[in-house]
Amino acid sequence: MSIVPPPAGEPRRPDGPQDPGDAWVIAPTGERYWGRFGAAGLLAYDPARGVLLQHRVSWSHFGGTWALPGGARHEGESALDGALREAREEAGVAGGSVRPRLASLLELGYWSYTTVVADVVEPFEPVISDPESVALEWVPVDEVADRPLHPSFAEGWPALRALLSTRPAIVVDAANVVGSVPDGWWRDRAGAAGRLRSRLGRWVANGVADGGFVTRHDADSDAVAWFPEVHLVVEGAARGVDDEESVVEIVRAPGHGDDEIVAVVSRLIDAGRSVLAVTSDRDLRARVEGLGATTRSSGDLLARLDAVG
Repeated sequence: MSIVPPPAGEPRRPDGPQDPGDAWVIAPTGERYWGRFGAAGLLAYDPARGVLLQHRVSWSHFGGTWALPGGARHEGESALDGALREAREEAGVAGGSVRPRLASLLELGYWSYTTVVADVVEPFEPVISDPESVALEWVPVDEVADRPLHPSFAEGWPALRALLSTRPAIVVDAANVVGSVPDGWWRDRAGAAGRLRSRLGRWVANGVADGGFVTRHDADSDAVAWFPEVHLVVEGAARGVDDEESVVEIVRAPGHGDDEIVAVVSRLIDAGRSVLAVTSDRDLRARVEGLGATTRSSGDLLARLDAVG
């Protein structure tokens, strides 16, 4: 493997490399891959319009083909941040318009490419904002394979398409999880719920690498990390938890928490989500499993949160 920076004056970087990551990786067999620190791209998915694809300019690598907005990761940049940055730079995708769902990794040893699948939460029109695109289009899922695709994207598309049908959600029984650790939570139930929310937020933001914990879908092995929806159900005095902005949704049970958890699980399953409920309450586990959810104990969740810190 060797690293070859692009020459100054080429269309991709007319003034030369802008970041140490802007370089070609030459494989032992001679193939070239863009991105010294790997590359990442965004698969933005809108059920009403399909997948956002980029028609690559002729002078680019495999020019004339269709692929995802993406490019070389910067030094020290996560794959998620890299995919979102590249999508913003190449297609005008604002961060608040998409919500990451999963990351799928192609690892070659000397180079890697991470595809971040994200759901559109605020519809937007893409904007060509750099010279690497001829066009940007929303392409219906059933029509993606009909386009002349970049070879690597064409190879990975069937697995990525299969993953589009899995939308994991986790429903957490806050009272049961908090109550499993005798740390004085009873003196401030709202504060204890807030601390649990913060821990859940850090866990999800990093990506849940243990796909078996999130979903039992057959395509789990194709996802390196999931970014599931998390619904934290609180009851009683814990309903006073503050409204701090978080990726974790607080659900305030108007009455008994168990009944609200069942209602939330039922709503999510009806919406097509793959639902996992976290509680050690046997009766509650039986109720949500009867609806089609999977369950894990409070201890299982806490072990994963402890690993994050």
